[in-house]
Amino acid sequence: MRHRRIDELMTREVVSVLGDAPFKEIVRILSQHRVTALPVVDAENRVVGVVSEGDLMRKTADRTATPGEVPGVPGLEAWERAKAEGTRAEELMSAPAVCARPDWTVAEAARLMEVQGIKRLVVVDDEDRLVGIVSRRDLLGVFLRKDDDIRREIVEDVLGDTLRLDPALLTVDVREGRVDLTGKLPLRSMIPAVERMCATVDGVVSVSSTRLAHDTDDTERGGGRS
Repeated sequence: MRHRRIDELMTREVVSVLGDAPFKEIVRILSQHRVTALPVVDAENRVVGVVSEGDLMRKTADRTATPGEVPGVPGLEAWERAKAEGTRAEELMSAPAVCARPDWTVAEAARLMEVQGIKRLVVVDDEDRLVGIVSRRDLLGVFLRKDDDIRREIVEDVLGDTLRLDPALLTVDVREGRVDLTGKLPLRSMIPAVERMCATVDGVVSVSSTRLAHDTDDTERGGGRS
């Protein structure tokens, strides 16, 4: 069973800025390329941080108020205040950048995004050089796989190669990524294992095993027939 890797989904043509890029240049690049964040790199193309619209908005939110206007945002932490006063990418960016490797799976990248609460991951090589960027939208692309491709992978890779089951034991129906398993397995304990393995196939939305039967119930002492 083969999981899609980040290097198959990521955007390779990534716009980045150097640490000394001025505020207005960053804004222009974000607007021109219609992106919401830019990796910040050093002279060797190594990623040192990420500057986003959110980082830049701190300056707008904390502008000194003129008479009669609402005052700047109170209670900012020292690091937030420093960002609000920054004028270059290296002063405005969030660092260190949250990065992924090209050989990571979709599941690994999605898990890190969820833990970090971010919408994108900078992709770097073994020397931390920028090679791409992957977004939530990119990861969701695995759910665009055709149902026939998902079914073929379940039958050949999951049931045949991984679980060593006779594919004739089960009927696999896939519609809009929803997998429905029908048939009979030798042991009752095999049903949740088959369900879990099918669920790990890229593009699967859900798995139903309610119509799976078994010959022997090995989950109870002494066993029994279905």
